[in-house]
Amino acid sequence: MTHRDYLWCAINLALDGEEELGRLCPSCRVEAQEERCPVCGAAARDCGENGGFDMERFLEMGGGV
Repeated sequence: MTHRDYLWCAINLALDGEEELGRLCPSCRVEAQEERCPVCGAAARDCGENGGFDMERFLEMGGGV
Protein backbone atom coordinates (compact mmCIF):
# COMPACT_ATOMS: atom_id res chain seq x y z
CA MET A 1 0.00 0.00 0.00
CA THR A 2 1.15 3.50 -0.71
CA HIS A 3 1.07 6.46 1.69
CA ARG A 4 -1.95 7.71 -0.22
CA ASP A 5 -3.79 4.42 0.39
CA TYR A 6 -3.10 4.60 4.12
CA LEU A 7 -4.32 8.20 4.21
CA TRP A 8 -7.49 7.25 2.33
CA CYS A 9 -8.18 4.43 4.81
CA ALA A 10 -7.55 6.66 7.84
CA ILE A 11 -9.84 9.40 6.55
CA ASN A 12 -12.61 6.93 5.79
CA LEU A 13 -12.30 5.34 9.24
CA ALA A 14 -12.68 8.79 10.82
CA LEU A 15 -15.70 9.57 8.65
CA ASP A 16 -17.29 6.21 9.46
CA GLY A 17 -16.86 6.94 13.17
CA GLU A 18 -18.52 10.33 12.80
CA GLU A 19 -21.39 8.73 10.88
CA GLU A 20 -21.91 6.13 13.63
CA LEU A 21 -21.94 8.83 16.31
CA GLY A 22 -24.42 10.85 14.26
CA ARG A 23 -26.95 8.01 14.53
CA LEU A 24 -26.96 8.07 18.35
CA CYS A 25 -29.18 10.17 20.58
CA PRO A 26 -27.33 12.98 22.43
CA SER A 27 -27.04 11.11 25.75
CA CYS A 28 -25.75 7.92 24.10
CA ARG A 29 -23.32 9.98 22.01
CA VAL A 30 -21.82 11.50 25.18
CA GLU A 31 -21.47 8.04 26.73
CA ALA A 32 -19.90 6.61 23.55
CA GLN A 33 -17.29 9.37 23.49
CA GLU A 34 -16.21 8.82 27.11
CA GLU A 35 -12.89 7.10 27.64
CA ARG A 36 -13.44 3.55 28.88
CA CYS A 37 -11.26 1.01 30.61
CA PRO A 38 -10.31 -1.63 28.03
CA VAL A 39 -10.64 -4.38 30.66
CA CYS A 40 -13.84 -3.74 32.62
CA GLY A 41 -15.58 -1.12 30.45
CA ALA A 42 -16.03 1.34 33.33
CA ALA A 43 -15.49 5.02 32.70
CA ALA A 44 -11.73 5.63 32.87
CA ARG A 45 -12.15 8.16 35.69
CA ASP A 46 -13.98 5.51 37.78
CA CYS A 47 -11.52 2.71 37.11
CA GLY A 48 -8.83 3.79 39.56
CA GLU A 49 -5.22 2.75 39.46
CA ASN A 50 -3.78 -0.44 38.08
CA GLY A 51 -3.38 -2.71 41.12
CA GLY A 52 -0.72 -4.78 39.35
CA PHE A 53 1.54 -1.83 38.62
CA ASP A 54 4.81 -1.93 40.56
CA MET A 55 6.33 1.58 40.74
CA GLU A 56 9.60 0.31 42.22
CA ARG A 57 10.02 -2.19 39.39
CA PHE A 58 9.11 0.50 36.84
CA LEU A 59 11.78 2.84 38.21
CA GLU A 60 14.29 0.00 38.35
CA MET A 61 13.67 -0.94 34.72
CA GLY A 62 13.80 2.71 33.62
CA GLY A 63 17.10 3.46 35.37
CA GLY A 64 15.53 5.01 38.47
CA VAL A 65 14.83 8.58 39.29
